[in-house]
Parts: sequence; structure tokens; C-alpha cells
Amino acid sequence: MNAVFSKELTNLFSEIVRENKTEPEWAEIEADDWFQRDNIIGGFDATENEFTFSIFVDEIEYWLQISLKDIAKYMSGEIIFADIRKAE
Repeated sequence: MNAVFSKELTNLFSEIVRENKTEPEWAEIEADDWFQRDNIIGGFDATENEFTFSIFVDEIEYWLQISLKDIAKYMSGEIIFADIRKAE
């Protein structure tokens, strides 16, 4: 399913970009709950080499996996949608 990025997620992506870390640097501090917001919990997963997030919309949990490269593309306006899936 495609979903438009929320302001909450956009702010989180801005924070990730401001950290100015490489994928190997994120992997060193891997934590699946590094970021905790009202409707989003997640962090960098070194096995997947991507950020993984649980996003809650109307009390339904969805999962998002996104690479550091795609976060940069989103921030530059190249990407406007995310592929999310309902949590299993």
C-alpha cells in the first residue's frame, strides 16, 4: 500500500539527515526503538541495512522499511509516497 508521508515522519527524516551518519555508522548504533514519537517507533536495522518503523494510524499498526538513500530522495522531493504494509 502506498501512503503519503506524514509531518511526523517528515520531521523524523529531517532528524535522521541532520545526524549526517553513514549506513555503517547507523549500523554501529543499531536500535529498533531509537526513534519514538506519538505514532511512530523505529530505528536502523543493520541486518536489513534500512530504517524500520512501526507507524500507527487509527490504532492500526503498519510497517515501513526505508533506506538512508530513499530518505534523502524524499527530503529532496524525488519521492512523495512510501510503501507500507499492515503489521503481521
